[in-house]
Amino acid sequence: MNEPPPIGVYVHWPYCARICPYCDFNVYKNKQIDAERWLHALKRDLKYWAAKTNERKLVSLYFGGGTPSLAPLDLVAGVIETCENLWGFEADPEITLEANPTDAEQARFQNFADAGVNRLSLGVQSLNDEALKFLGRDHDAAAARRAIEAAQSAFKHYTFDLIYALPDQSETDWERDLKDALSFQPPHLSLYQLTIEPDTAFEKAVARKAWTPPDEGLSADLFALTQEVTSASGLPAYETSNHAHDGEASKHNLLYWRYQDYIGVGPGAHGRITLNGKRVATETHRTPEDYLTAVEQHGHGAALVETLDQEAQLAERLSMGLRLKEGIPLYADDYFYTDDARANRLNELVRDGFLFLDCGTLRATPKGAVMLNSLISRLLT
Repeated sequence: MNEPPPIGVYVHWPYCARICPYCDFNVYKNKQIDAERWLHALKRDLKYWAAKTNERKLVSLYFGGGTPSLAPLDLVAGVIETCENLWGFEADPEITLEANPTDAEQARFQNFADAGVNRLSLGVQSLNDEALKFLGRDHDAAAARRAIEAAQSAFKHYTFDLIYALPDQSETDWERDLKDALSFQPPHLSLYQLTIEPDTAFEKAVARKAWTPPDEGLSADLFALTQEVTSASGLPAYETSNHAHDGEASKHNLLYWRYQDYIGVGPGAHGRITLNGKRVATETHRTPEDYLTAVEQHGHGAALVETLDQEAQLAERLSMGLRLKEGIPLYADDYFYTDDARANRLNELVRDGFLFLDCGTLRATPKGAVMLNSLISRLLT
């Protein structure tokens, strides 16, 4: 008998102490909340989806945001308990909670561990005070270092994020900062180039020429340097922006990149679930009040439940899976095998050294990894 496919749960906590100027996530300024109402809504939403998938055990539970480390401890513990009761966890599950390095949040790390969280994701972003000020963060470098040390004390599994390709950042600057981060010997690192997202404060700043992002050539050089330095330190990339020791890759994020199943609850959360042999996309109501009201009135928070056709699934598989070093499998019914024009474009990209195709597995080469969006657009035209 075949084992049921893996599945995870993503819980979106929408509140932050402040909104960072580069952030385009579904977040809201922190305020007084009704913790009991929130927990009841999340539990009811989870119960709705568990009824459709409860023959499967969870490999992961991820509290993202926003800043879920600002959520009431009882809410986090209650969601973990609810997931255990509704689905149960696979052996050695990953239960991740995102946190910022503020002193107030650090004081709660051990409490979250005691509640069942076994992996912490720290939004460090930089270990440089000047960069942190530019990024609009509410911690300094000293607090970031204390937070990393606190995470090491409370959790065997942890990761932290850094943002690079900042204005006027040279290769020498980034190499120094990266090696500083690696000196903590983290089991996992997420290293993101700064991107200017629509409708953010940074987009407005760039539009009025307050500052200029690095050009594409320097960005590509910084990316190559990142791969070189992390690999030499025993923390190679397993995904475009994520680096880990063996056994430390994020189980939850691998569900996304491998195009497997996950349930999304909380305001604006997305999900991808296989139901009755069909691939279904879900999205909840975005605003906190709309989400809470929907759950209370309908038993779930979904604003969208849509069956994806083959073309949409292929686009998602490519955009997610080509980020992985392991690549993605191509299937006999993919349009690459039934559409001659697409097959020719794929072969051209392989021939030109952007993609590598071997025994039905498609991977981006180092040359192609820095321009994935344009490659995927070319493949799907």
